[in-house]
Amino acid sequence: MYKLLIFDWDGTIIDSAARIVSSMQQASRDLGYGELTDTAVQHIIGLGLPEALVELIPTIDEAGILAMRERYGYYYLGADNTPTALFDGVEASLGRLKSAGYRLAVATGKSRRGLEKVFDETGLRDLFETSRCADETTSKPDPHMLHEILQETGVKADEALMIGDTSFDLEMGQRANVDRVAMTYGAHPLERLTPWSPVLMVDQFVQIEQWLEQKS
Repeated sequence: MYKLLIFDWDGTIIDSAARIVSSMQQASRDLGYGELTDTAVQHIIGLGLPEALVELIPTIDEAGILAMRERYGYYYLGADNTPTALFDGVEASLGRLKSAGYRLAVATGKSRRGLEKVFDETGLRDLFETSRCADETTSKPDPHMLHEILQETGVKADEALMIGDTSFDLEMGQRANVDRVAMTYGAHPLERLTPWSPVLMVDQFVQIEQWLEQKS
């Protein structure tokens, strides 16, 4: 029986891929790193920003990472108006899961500043018991983020479920011996998710709730 549900944020709870892509592309142009394709940026969604930048721009140095971090944040946190919204049914489903007694957490590649901003914007903060961000621990797919959440909550690995839309989420879960749910509507295509042996694959958020009800 699962006690703790750990959610990725971007591409799992909120439809933010288009803004991430647009913001990263604009930052790259501004700093002279050239054009980044939509596919290339989608590929790195889920990683911490420094790790993502090294994947996107292999020649980038530490100064470049700092500059890109600042410029990307400028666009994503304000200047880029590409719309983002919760996926259908997310807010109601999370509320029902919490009311049913599940403990909820977030494990995200976002920065703490970015997560706090979207907590405020969505009003979902109080649903989650704890959270970990890539700039305060080790980036996915390293399992350290999950180990910290499990230690803080006192939940065993086999009592937790990692829910995400990228191969980085699922690999992190596998390396932490935590069962995994793959969200097929997010940043990574199906062929990147199936190798990590998810216990469930869904194309609508509410299907997690329905599956858990069947198992209880």
